[in-house]
Amino acid sequence: MTVRRVIGVPTPRVEGEQKVTGKAMYAVDITLPGMLWGKILRSPIRYGRIKSIDASKALALPGVKTVLTGKDVEGLRIGRRVYDMPIVAEDVVRFIGEKVAAIAAESEEIAEEALSLIEVDYEELEPVVDPVEAMRPSAPILHPDVNGYRGLPKKLDAPSNAFIVVDWKKGDIEAGFRQADVVVENTFRTNRVHHAYIEPHSCLVKVGPSGGAEIWCCSKVPYAIRDQVATALRIAPESLVVHPVFIGGDFGGKGDFMDIALCYAVSRKCGQPVKMVMDYDEEFVAGNPRHSSIIKIKTGVKRDGTIVAHFMDFIFDSGAYGAFKPNGFLGGPSICAGPYRMPHVHIQEEMVYTNQIPCGHMRSPGDPQGFFANESHLDLVARELGMDPAKFRRKNVMHDGDELPVGGAINLIKAEETLKRALEDAGYYKPKAKNVGRGIALTQWSVNGGEGTIALRIDKEGTVSVSSAMADQGVGTYTVVCEIIGEELKVPVDEIRVETLSTKDGVKDTGIGGSRGTRVYGNAAYAAAMNAKQEILQAAADKMGCSSGDLLLAGGSVLHKRAEQRLTYGELVRAKGSSISVQGNYNDKTKLPDASMCAQIAEVEVDPETGQVKLRKLTTTHDTGTVLNPLMHQGQIEGAAMTGIGYALMEDLLVEDGKVVTAHFGDYKIPTIRDVPVLKTRVMETPQGPGPYNSSAIGETANVPVAAAVANAVQDAVGVRIKSLPISAEKVFEGIKKDR
Repeated sequence: MTVRRVIGVPTPRVEGEQKVTGKAMYAVDITLPGMLWGKILRSPIRYGRIKSIDASKALALPGVKTVLTGKDVEGLRIGRRVYDMPIVAEDVVRFIGEKVAAIAAESEEIAEEALSLIEVDYEELEPVVDPVEAMRPSAPILHPDVNGYRGLPKKLDAPSNAFIVVDWKKGDIEAGFRQADVVVENTFRTNRVHHAYIEPHSCLVKVGPSGGAEIWCCSKVPYAIRDQVATALRIAPESLVVHPVFIGGDFGGKGDFMDIALCYAVSRKCGQPVKMVMDYDEEFVAGNPRHSSIIKIKTGVKRDGTIVAHFMDFIFDSGAYGAFKPNGFLGGPSICAGPYRMPHVHIQEEMVYTNQIPCGHMRSPGDPQGFFANESHLDLVARELGMDPAKFRRKNVMHDGDELPVGGAINLIKAEETLKRALEDAGYYKPKAKNVGRGIALTQWSVNGGEGTIALRIDKEGTVSVSSAMADQGVGTYTVVCEIIGEELKVPVDEIRVETLSTKDGVKDTGIGGSRGTRVYGNAAYAAAMNAKQEILQAAADKMGCSSGDLLLAGGSVLHKRAEQRLTYGELVRAKGSSISVQGNYNDKTKLPDASMCAQIAEVEVDPETGQVKLRKLTTTHDTGTVLNPLMHQGQIEGAAMTGIGYALMEDLLVEDGKVVTAHFGDYKIPTIRDVPVLKTRVMETPQGPGPYNSSAIGETANVPVAAAVANAVQDAVGVRIKSLPISAEKVFEGIKKDR
């Protein structure tokens, strides 16, 4: 049995002291000589033509250095995959909040004042704010040039607001429904929600005389940002250097370019560094929230509860642009049929343009929408059959080696084991009071791949340093990296130095996101540690005149097992005459057939006089790989569960006629400490996974099933089925009134 002294031990974050003492530098903290403040004028209308822009009064204001409009960046488009968003609107605006002009001034106050002096004449057009209406043949086409957009996954037969249609299939869906004894159909709707990170999007750009630039921005994917901005501006990616800064919260939202390309254009025009920081009302009206959706589901089952056919149709409101999605569409729907055996499956996704705020990635993009619908729907199927929802699930869950709903084997899933333990943990079958209900929901997550590099160096003082261009977005990946290196080189984690590199000094990678951090950078760190270990042992063997097999590492030193000789790493490097410098690289972009499982059971109490839902207890039971750091592992579970609770019960980026009306935290509600229920967590470790030491994903699973578990519990409590989010007191009360 391997005894580990670092891995598996609760370890504080390596950057924790910097953050709590204020030493950590974020993009907003960076200042440069001659720096100007940039501000953005945004469209007040949903859809229309820009007839004219008069910026003369703004330019005349003392302290204003330049005004930039669409004419300055004509024809330039940007995106993470689909390049459909102009740097600044040119002839047309497509949503309230779209960039129309930008100011650079000597102070933030002057820039704000100058915005009010810009005069824009619009010709308003009839907007399309509903995705179903937008798909009708009679709807105005919002992007007539869609087929010319760079990165569009597939050309359309003709321009359409449904700009991406993808599907996943297995078996013969029609034949499956013919085999069914019972067919159940439902439609569910989910709302937009914002990431609500503490730090809004911010950036600072300094363009040099040659057109190259230095960039500071709160991005977790610096190389992707560099390439997107360079492609949009038609310059060489290598001419842009993205410098590392700390990130003040992500939850999926800090992978977007946001205002960086515009900031570059303004800096180049005025010849000075420019900083742009979004106000939080801008975040709400022009950020990149989670997509709203309409999800139709149809399931065919046998009388005994066996699922034989399953159809899901997703309509996502992309908003005015598709630029904020790295694939153009969301991958989550492909797994939203859940961890169930299903011989005939068809899942379809349509991404639709509307005159609404553009949407992007948020923690587990597409999964919370799909699993809310699917797990709610499967409860209704069970009730239609007169079956207990838990028994219905246990009858259909996959086992190790089964085929996924859309094809391909899953080597590890442990769905039945996780559900069984969750039922026990929650006391699911125990008696409960009137108006108290319990609801189940399941989800699975296979770890994403990517490419990453970790450099490791040991100097003449024996100090171990690690460096990478990886941007830790807040989950503690550098802590995991240090733990792995500390484990293998036998040095304390708090003595390992960490340096985050710029895109100029680092090695190009795929960045953080999608629960890939430990798999990609953890494996790279392990490879670096093994390379360093090999060099250490060989150098020590040469010095001691023995075989490397006679040596072992302990306490930052090399020990001879028999001769009782000892060399510290510093002594070894000095004797060698040069530092030990190695790299570890990981490059595997496949999604491996091992899944982390999560089963959640919500216990709610509903007030029948008001419809108020109180989440009394949330049981979240997990089967995952080896836990590398229990402290951070539990933090991911608890944080994800709170994200799910907000999505289920209160969060709603409310849009009326294309205008966001919850544009500050007074109206946009997120969970507080008073909303935290009794949280019962269990983690079962199955030492099988693609990360180092057979670790696996945990960052997103606890976020996904919460809403469905709550909805199922509400029906169990008072017999009311809520099919749209959030599950508000008003909706529940209306349902109770109808049943009276």
